[in-house]
Amino acid sequence: MKVSELMQTALTVVDGDTTVAEAVVILTDAHVSAVPVIDVHKRLVGVLSTTDILQAEAECASAEDRERLFEGTGVREIMTPRPVVIRPDADVREAAQQMLYLDIHRLFVEDKHELLGVISQSDVVRAVANAKIETKS
Repeated sequence: MKVSELMQTALTVVDGDTTVAEAVVILTDAHVSAVPVIDVHKRLVGVLSTTDILQAEAECASAEDRERLFEGTGVREIMTPRPVVIRPDADVREAAQQMLYLDIHRLFVEDKHELLGVISQSDVVRAVANAKIETKS
């Protein structure tokens, strides 16, 4: 099975200037734990996850620092740059292995630097549970 058969294509994205507060609302409304960060050419430059936000918040020493983080900080400052990508024609097993070995929850799917979608651990588990992927005995 290919990544393109399991990937999610309805992506919610943000740009690097989106504030952390705006990103929290976007994550919440979309019911996702991470969003791709794109540049002006709509190319993937990073990923902002709830983990990134929580780490940045943990580094705040005061309420004023937290307010500055949420209201005055662009996601570009706290995102994870250069997220791991995979091609749509890659085998799902390869995607699962990369997520396992790199200890990440998702891979963004790109072809010729165009962001096409995302495949997550949940997508792979759902496919196995629904017997879409054959497992070796």
